[in-house]
Amino acid sequence: MRGPVDISKSFTLCVDGRPTLTFSAQNFREARELCKETWLRKDLCSLRSNGRPLCVAKSKLTVRVASQEEGAEHEKGIDTTGPSDDLVLIYLVELDGIGDGST
Repeated sequence: MRGPVDISKSFTLCVDGRPTLTFSAQNFREARELCKETWLRKDLCSLRSNGRPLCVAKSKLTVRVASQEEGAEHEKGIDTTGPSDDLVLIYLVELDGIGDGST
């Protein structure tokens, strides 16, 4: 079992001000770089929550240090997925078609 995630290294990505996902990064500068990734915006635009896209082309992506509650969700998600050297994104919103048998 893993030890607790250092919340100071857990970050939250917000889409148009809405906390959407958490992830780990070494520092704020590294975390901020995620907002510039084309693949992430493409993925966010393709995913839906309650029938609405998580993101549109003009959405503003921002990052901040995760709150205590978001950090706890991040830790719970990491415990579920297991250790990985890859970037693990833990969504804070319910995703349509994920885990409910839908496509």
